[in-house]
Amino acid sequence: MPLKKPASVEECIYFTNRTIGSGSAVAWVFRKECPKCRKGIMGKPQKKGGKLDKKADHYVCCSCSYQESNEQVENSLTLNVEYKCPHCGNEGETTSGYQRKTFEGVPSYVFECQKCRKKIGLAKKLKESKKKGKEDSDENNHKI
Repeated sequence: MPLKKPASVEECIYFTNRTIGSGSAVAWVFRKECPKCRKGIMGKPQKKGGKLDKKADHYVCCSCSYQESNEQVENSLTLNVEYKCPHCGNEGETTSGYQRKTFEGVPSYVFECQKCRKKIGLAKKLKESKKKGKEDSDENNHKI
């Protein structure tokens, strides 16, 4: 069954479109439905100026003001990924847990290719994997 894609980024807590070597990945995490009223969606609270408080330690329902801790909400979320594997070129869709794990020395959302079973990581932006950095320095040493 194909994954449901978001109509806009406003529906998501997390959204990214990345190139990973010779492959690519589009990943998103939908906002959680309120467990109390089942009508609203959970989101970060607003500061006095009207902007979202990204560092708040809880999520709030937009319709009934029910609160849940970051841990409770984020442990129940699912990362949806549409990808092209950089190892085998397979195009597919998969889901994974919404928690960062250390992958090649960098905190990343990790998922597995359904064809070749190799792990693929979505690192935080602008973070290089330790493995890539090591290979680059090895190549530079051989050129001297």
